[in-house]
Amino acid sequence: MERLDPKKKKPVSRRDFLKGLGGGAAGAAIAARVVGQTQPAQGNEFPVKTFSKKAITLMVNQKKYALEVEPRTTLLEALRDRLGLTGTKRVCNKGECGACTVLLDGEPVYSCMTPVLRADGHEVTTIEGLADGDKLHPVQAAFIEKDGYQCGFCTPGFIMSSVAILKAHPAPTPEDIRAGLSGNLCRCGNYAKIYEAVASASEKMKKA
Repeated sequence: MERLDPKKKKPVSRRDFLKGLGGGAAGAAIAARVVGQTQPAQGNEFPVKTFSKKAITLMVNQKKYALEVEPRTTLLEALRDRLGLTGTKRVCNKGECGACTVLLDGEPVYSCMTPVLRADGHEVTTIEGLADGDKLHPVQAAFIEKDGYQCGFCTPGFIMSSVAILKAHPAPTPEDIRAGLSGNLCRCGNYAKIYEAVASASEKMKKA
């Protein structure tokens, strides 16, 4: 690589350019920044510390689990990869679609964005914990009756959010339902049927 000296109007070599920055350690450091080179570390080395594990207790679907987890572990990873509860779906994995929604102490949360440490000692409910044996939860039954699903990948998250809606609003208005499900995305666009299923579940729960 050659550079032109504006005063002398003749090519300046890369070597001359670096020499012009000055000698010694200071010049070497500046040169490294300018030309994008790295310099070997001086003195002591600093080892990178690995994440230490922490013992926690999860209460999931009324069952107690003792786990050792890294602090960076998400609730979604713990549920799917450690406990085998794969009904909670990993889709966007960045808190945008709602397919991984579970209930944490009765409140809907994105499990892909929730550190598992936050759930330590708290009650977690997943789609697997809604049915009573062979008897489906009214929301689950309504989704089947009203065709509130197509591909089914987003369905567990919608159902968990719907359960939370009906807990907060036993007789929800259409606006309540749309607002409560605004954090869930259906790529198939089956929203009309989903809203109908939630309204139907509300009516069934009133009569129960």
